[in-house]
Amino acid sequence: MWWPAWLAAGLTWACGAGAGRPAPLCASRGLCRAPLSPNASHPQLEADLCAWAFSSESLVDPFPMDVIQENYIRNVRNCIFSIVYPTPFQSRVRLVAVSKEALENVLDLDISVKETPEFLQFVSGGNVIIGSVPLAHRYGGHQFGSWAGQLGDGRAHLIGVYTNRHGERWELQLKGSGKTPYSRSGDGRAVLRSSVREYLCSEAMHYLGIPTSRAVSLVVSDDDVWRDQFYNGNVKKERGAIVLRLAKSWFRIGSLEILAHSGELHLQRRLLDFIIQEHFPSIAMNNSDRYLEFFSTVTSETANLIALWMSVGFAHGVCNTDNFSLLSITIDYGPFGFMDSYDPDFVPNTSDDERRYRIGNQANVGLFNLNKLLQALKPLLDPRQKQLASQILEGYAEHYHSRFTELFKAKLGLLGENEDDNYLIAFLLKLMEDTKADFTMTFRQLSDITEEQLKELHIPEEFWALQDLSKHKLFSEWVTMYLLRLSCNKGDSDTKRRARMTAVNPRYILRNWMAESAVQKANWNDFSEVRLLQQILEDPFQSQQAAEKAGYSLRPPAWAKDLKVSCSS
Repeated sequence: MWWPAWLAAGLTWACGAGAGRPAPLCASRGLCRAPLSPNASHPQLEADLCAWAFSSESLVDPFPMDVIQENYIRNVRNCIFSIVYPTPFQSRVRLVAVSKEALENVLDLDISVKETPEFLQFVSGGNVIIGSVPLAHRYGGHQFGSWAGQLGDGRAHLIGVYTNRHGERWELQLKGSGKTPYSRSGDGRAVLRSSVREYLCSEAMHYLGIPTSRAVSLVVSDDDVWRDQFYNGNVKKERGAIVLRLAKSWFRIGSLEILAHSGELHLQRRLLDFIIQEHFPSIAMNNSDRYLEFFSTVTSETANLIALWMSVGFAHGVCNTDNFSLLSITIDYGPFGFMDSYDPDFVPNTSDDERRYRIGNQANVGLFNLNKLLQALKPLLDPRQKQLASQILEGYAEHYHSRFTELFKAKLGLLGENEDDNYLIAFLLKLMEDTKADFTMTFRQLSDITEEQLKELHIPEEFWALQDLSKHKLFSEWVTMYLLRLSCNKGDSDTKRRARMTAVNPRYILRNWMAESAVQKANWNDFSEVRLLQQILEDPFQSQQAAEKAGYSLRPPAWAKDLKVSCSS
């Protein structure tokens, strides 16, 4: 059944204040945008949450909703979403952190709004804003290579869609906000440990220039949440937390897979047309090959995303099809990790016993996931289109290799084309692997060191990663090749090269030990390092006094090698 716009709005008002459901927020202000508050520090930013509004209409109107309104775990069919409200925390809730840039530049809310009780209730799932019909998305997926059937938003609520002053459409989602029909055996909560990591990494990836979901806020409660963190029978009490996160869309490969596997092809076609119309404006809706063009775009953009991950040493950790965005952005941060020492077999997820999602296999996993997307699309394609789609998939490797090479050439400051560039890059990575040189700081210190220092093989003491690399017997040979290649950069200078390289090689990334340090302090209600890291990671390419004092550019501490991250969150 469909829920027209007028009924969707009514649902929020009529059902919002029921038992176990959050009450409507600022209900008396209605659905319309009120005049901007005179207290806003920016003339286009809203400081009064009661004068700010968004709606779920654009997601509710086009699709049949789950006909069952009760919130209990079940197998769901013939819909894209279930209407289900967040479950408010029972204990005190604290606002831990807010992204000023996401709040102001994406949601048009003045930073002062974070001081209001209405904002705390909003971002913790305690209240819903009029116009919001909270939804849980039904999807499936291949997990660790096997079809897992129905998955879905088991602890997340899509609370609405907002179009900001820049004309950008953003979907707001609370993660950790309670049970849904898709919770399976879970409790619908996220713990502080994983929420700190997701909040920090979402924003860190954005400032690294990598397509990603965003994080607006992080709240923590005193509600008890029990987790067996490493699946070893050691269940511990943790605290529940919620992240308000944003994406242009939360649809993923698994969104189409579940419909194909269930034989709901009419609904699959409707969803696919909606996604194309909303998010792929270059594809004409009257084009009979629009699904083919969609697949081609997703294929090339997925290759681009994974190459970008590799360029900063990022391993997602759980590259299941239900965690791969159809818009090719990074979503669903779980047991991710940035490499310290360069190791193509780096696995951030201790739950990944088969090492399927090791960093060096991410491109292959991307191909696997795109193949599953193609299998889901095939019932909608004619024989000619199926053949062309297979050819598109065959071109994935070339897309990936081309983008990978382009990014690593930029990391080395190389201009123009040279047939030996791939060899130069591979040679360096092999030296790094053999010497266990730090990935991030090797490239950063190559950005900072002068050509004269390299020519003389004089590595200053502060360039600790390059000193590690220089211990390799072939280091001088690589340096000779590198300097010769730099001499081919037409119109270049050493000053220009270093400026160019420091703009793409970060000095600071969210290393596991840094996140762990922030989490441990947060467990004792000290959120100072969460906020410090947020501040530092908003400008990862510039040297910062506070970051240097904290040791964020130094060799990782010895205890960092023993850190473990799992799927449990």
